[in-house]
Amino acid sequence: MNNSTKLYERVISLIKEDIAQGKYKTGEKIPSEPELMKLYGVGRSSIREAIKILSISGVLKVQQGSGTFVNNSFQEVSVEQKLRRADFDDVNAVRSMLEKEIVKLATQNRTEEHLKEIECCLEKRKIAIQAENHEACADADIAFHMAIAGASLNPVLSDLYYSFTQVMRNFFLAREKQGISRFAMNHHLHEELFKAIKSKKLNQSQLVLQKILDNNY
Repeated sequence: MNNSTKLYERVISLIKEDIAQGKYKTGEKIPSEPELMKLYGVGRSSIREAIKILSISGVLKVQQGSGTFVNNSFQEVSVEQKLRRADFDDVNAVRSMLEKEIVKLATQNRTEEHLKEIECCLEKRKIAIQAENHEACADADIAFHMAIAGASLNPVLSDLYYSFTQVMRNFFLAREKQGISRFAMNHHLHEELFKAIKSKKLNQSQLVLQKILDNNY
């Protein structure tokens, strides 16, 4: 995941958090792009990408000429909060279904730019393993899978999947005490997944993904 991607995802989380805490109330207009840039310390492109995804997912509503508003139908409890309260096995089952569709679409739709992004994330994952940094491994792993989600060309699916990855990340970091062993042991599977997507081998990409899922990421 490149820096731009990380920034817009951080903005998404911050805006959702501000809404949940009542800083931006349902039906109210949120600050303008320049104000949001100052508030969250990011560039215009990151703000626009975050607002686009939040509007697609129904959190915000963009009204041309008027501004951007918190959607009246938006529930104060975020998707992430609901997922954290859910049973882990149920969350993991739905995440697996999402990822299978994501990998299928990514194998069919990926571009050369997508491949560069996925390969870059794969290399960062390897570096994090070599550095024996557990948290960096978790971040790099999510970045790799999110890069694949981006290659699916379905922003709604990608945004929904992101919510699941955050819950899974927190679970694994809290549960696992063995450091980077899990990441190291299945890194070759992530390399195989990248190769299958690159070669547009749909059956192979699905088989490798299943092996990854069987090993919990």
